[in-house]
Amino acid sequence: MTEDVKRGPGRPKLNSASEKELDKAQKQFEVFDAEIKEMTLDRMNMAPKEEVEPQTKLSTSEIDKSKDVYLKPKRTIGSKEKFNEKYREDYNFSKEYVNFIAENKEIIGESANFWTKPFAGIPAEEWDVPTNKPVWAPRYVAERIKACKYHRLVMQDRPISADGMGQYYGSMAVDTTIQRLDSYPVSTRRSIFMGSGSF
Repeated sequence: MTEDVKRGPGRPKLNSASEKELDKAQKQFEVFDAEIKEMTLDRMNMAPKEEVEPQTKLSTSEIDKSKDVYLKPKRTIGSKEKFNEKYREDYNFSKEYVNFIAENKEIIGESANFWTKPFAGIPAEEWDVPTNKPVWAPRYVAERIKACKYHRLVMQDRPISADGMGQYYGSMAVDTTIQRLDSYPVSTRRSIFMGSGSF
């Protein structure tokens, strides 16, 4: 076997100490790669959610004085699929207009722009939702905003494997779940016995 074949494609000629370090790095990368493949969405969703204060703090009188803003899609693209009638009840519930406040946690004050298509057979819709003020839109729009989150991954310094060369440290883990966009229901009820409703 020639020296180039033994080293593999793209691997430079090195002395024995450097070769051992390169092998060690290769093993660490393989362990890291295996850990990334083990991360499933279910495991990532178990990560604690980062707690942040709501940006919008409106009093009841401010909510009463605000105009009712009803949103409509900015753009609609028709669907060639046929709507499955067994989901009609779910669709009717999802399309009910709800009063909520949207917040952009990443770029404070910037409106949320996204597409929705909650059911097959209904058109895809582009929405531009203003933030930090009460608006009315279909429930599926508020739920789509609430679903905008991502996972922060971090390296943890803990032993992951050991061999004759030594012990290897570091593993990938989900640190927190961060809400990128969020929506809160606006409660206009005055009763102390009623909590704020949810979507």
